[in-house]
Amino acid sequence: MIYTRSNYTLILTWNPCEIFEILGVDEIHGLCLQECEIHINNKKQSYIAGWCNYFPKSSYKQGDEMFIYINLSRCTDDVNTTALVFHEVLHRAFEMEHKMDEEEFITWCEDETKEIVSIIKSVNSI
Repeated sequence: MIYTRSNYTLILTWNPCEIFEILGVDEIHGLCLQECEIHINNKKQSYIAGWCNYFPKSSYKQGDEMFIYINLSRCTDDVNTTALVFHEVLHRAFEMEHKMDEEEFITWCEDETKEIVSIIKSVNSI
């Protein structure tokens, strides 16, 4: 499932290997499909639980299009799901070109986390 957000794309799947197909690559940013395919993916472990990074291209600069990926199989309860999402949202926030003070920055992360967790709950019963 792909959701367009204000400054990134949210990608949700139950199988982390699907992210490579979605991105149209076999290898990116140090991760590779072949390793993903042999790794156990369940509620306790996976090759990728969550990931925030740039969409693939030949070179990168701040402001390029980014994605947040969440592996739904790792969204087992409210606490773990919220922690996973918040972790990836923080990665996204640190890459944003922003003029927010500390409180605005943290509030953006909290608000975005709540929205993503709500989306996850609508597609995954946790």
